[in-house]
Amino acid sequence: MSNAASSPLPGSGSGPARPRAAVILAAGQGTRMKSPTPKVLHRIGGRTLLDHAIDAAQSLNCERIVVVVGAHSPRVGDHARKRLGEGATVLQDPPQGTGHAVLAAREALADFDGDVVVTFADCPLLSAPVIEPLFDLRAKGADVAVLGFEAANPGAYGRLILAPGHVLLRIVEAKDADDTVKQVKHCNSGVLAADRALLFDLLANVGNDNANQEYYLTDVVGLAHDRALSTRAAFAPEAAVQGVNSQGELAAAEAVWQAARRSALLVEGVTMPAPDTVHLSWDTKLAPGVTVEQFVVFGPGVSVASGAVIKAFSHLEGATVGEGALIGPYARLRPGADIGPDAHIGNFVEVKKVKVGAGAKANHLSYLGDGSIGPKANIGAGTIFCNYDGFDKFETHVGANAFIGSNTALVAPVRVGEGAMTGSGSVITKDVEDGALALSRAPQGDKSGWATKFRTMKTAQKAGKDK
Repeated sequence: MSNAASSPLPGSGSGPARPRAAVILAAGQGTRMKSPTPKVLHRIGGRTLLDHAIDAAQSLNCERIVVVVGAHSPRVGDHARKRLGEGATVLQDPPQGTGHAVLAAREALADFDGDVVVTFADCPLLSAPVIEPLFDLRAKGADVAVLGFEAANPGAYGRLILAPGHVLLRIVEAKDADDTVKQVKHCNSGVLAADRALLFDLLANVGNDNANQEYYLTDVVGLAHDRALSTRAAFAPEAAVQGVNSQGELAAAEAVWQAARRSALLVEGVTMPAPDTVHLSWDTKLAPGVTVEQFVVFGPGVSVASGAVIKAFSHLEGATVGEGALIGPYARLRPGADIGPDAHIGNFVEVKKVKVGAGAKANHLSYLGDGSIGPKANIGAGTIFCNYDGFDKFETHVGANAFIGSNTALVAPVRVGEGAMTGSGSVITKDVEDGALALSRAPQGDKSGWATKFRTMKTAQKAGKDK
């Protein structure tokens, strides 16, 4: 038994591509996450699951994106509208299944003429290249195209009932499957593409005569087949379509995402001696020729230029690292850190919102917050930019070729001029002119014999107590 081929679609073949829209289902309650954060606002690679889904839709050139949200999670709607604008969300209330959820988007797409793909906000590994074959099937004449996968353990997945040539006859939910259907390993990812008018016409005829008394999106396949329309399946790797319903599944998806991103960077020419220990974010940019040592964490917003070395146990977020710079080990670059070419930021140095000039060095145990460090300046161990008075932040600026002595506190706002120096242990509260030496500490006074007398006294006291 097979589907009759339908007439060619408008825009199919070699003609212009049909317009595309996406409906992203994000109304699930996510109770298995056991978290006050809505499920789709949890993060993979530092980016929310919902944002990953929106990214995929945008990469598919969907000119309209509608996110279906639930009344229980207003934060999800707020997040979607912040990203896509007002009118980007529709409400499914009460939830009555995936078919009912897609129907909630019917009015929002009433004036759209083109293909609609339905995706899920809790499938963060579902990328545009994985979904694109559905539109290829549409261009070749399929009225309804479904994305499937072959599951190692089909379990609770819906099963795809196929005829030769990946002709899709129907989809059977696991709860409604008999023993024969349960043996099928071809499973449904839930992702589906069809012409907008046809999709909503089919959904209008979906019933809820099933174990859950819900309106299943999957039923549109059987309805389309009954109308002798063409229904086809494309297939993706199981890992690419895995959903997230629990903290364990979130961690598993993170591991898959991290491994794929690290592999891509290695191919691009990034050196990682122990890649499994490196944690990346969705927008981490590492140029070919960068070296990343063990146990480095990249938060969002990091860009590292060629030749830079990020040494072990460093943490970077919202930072830019120039060519040939040396970071770490155990360094922390916070948002706004801008490290120039060949600069050194060493062990236990924290940099926040400071532009560090080319060749400058801060090699040990310092906090540098708000300001700038000129080219080839040297920041001694224990230097602190005292940038906060309890209410406001102020800036510290260190000029080119300046030398900041160890254990110097620079109380902002303050400026140390080009080529200037500060004495070790100084507290600098006023600007230092170019080429000057600034000293601010109590004069040293020696008391002859004091230490010897002190030790003798304390030793005698201790001996008396021990008797």
